Amino acid sequence: MPAIISVASLSKIYASGFQALKNINLEIRSGEIFALLGPNGAGKTTLISTICGIVKASAGSVKVDGHDIVSDWRAARALIGLVPQELTTDAFETVWATVSFSRGLFGLAAKPAHIEKVLKELSLWEKKDNMIRTLSGGMKRRVLIAKALSHEPRILFLDEPTAGVDVELRRDMWELVRTLRETGVTIILTTHYIDEAEEMADRIGVISKGELILVEEKAELMRKLGKKQLTLQLQNKLERIPSELAGHQLALGSNGCELVYTYDAKDDRTGIAALLKELGAAGIQFKDLHTSQSSLEDIFVSLVKDRT
Repeated sequence: MPAIISVASLSKIYASGFQALKNINLEIRSGEIFALLGPNGAGKTTLISTICGIVKASAGSVKVDGHDIVSDWRAARALIGLVPQELTTDAFETVWATVSFSRGLFGLAAKPAHIEKVLKELSLWEKKDNMIRTLSGGMKRRVLIAKALSHEPRILFLDEPTAGVDVELRRDMWELVRTLRETGVTIILTTHYIDEAEEMADRIGVISKGELILVEEKAELMRKLGKKQLTLQLQNKLERIPSELAGHQLALGSNGCELVYTYDAKDDRTGIAALLKELGAAGIQFKDLHTSQSSLEDIFVSLVKDRT
């Protein structure tokens, strides 16, 4: 799949001396959903803003479908729709007027049929004549998405799109994202809801302290860094793990009533059979067991923790 966004050796140092981005190299493929994860202050919004031409890079380059964002900014910007974190809207404009005006900013002729389609997809059609100031926070978030889609971009950036919205709206937004991807739109999102990234994204990027520390296919990331755990509910409480079991990655849980064994999810030889045999030899009996696999959130927390 060809790259629609190419970021090369990108850095950003603010006047205060703070370095928000450090030598970022990234290619985003056409038609994919790419999730950018990172703690607060990691550089997610700065990276998105730089790609969109809002923040000026200190070094490096960005190309959008072959168009340099500095020397060919008009063509590059026309391909991008951006939904920012902040609810910045024209309070005294109607929904229809503000979305139509956003299309006009790109020098495009009026296209009422497209604006109607977007508003209906976002459940805003009945609010089209309402002033923005009368809308709820969730509805204002939908208006921001409508504005970003008004000029029919091929790339859509969603910066924390579901922050502070209710469960129903989150569900509606992700259904819209799936629909857009099916039409060929490339989606780049940042989110604090890692379960969303786990469900929606094709690839995951993790940024920490301005550095892109990992870019990986989601399935491959889960395979490579995921861990599985076998939890044994014991018949009798253990005060400590017997020395003869020291060769296994074991930990006591639930005040000694559980024994937790961590093993590599991708390894064919899990060691479970040998462990159970040694437990029997040590006279340790269990009444139940279950397995669990680390989530994307577990992996993310581990990656970021390792960088602190």
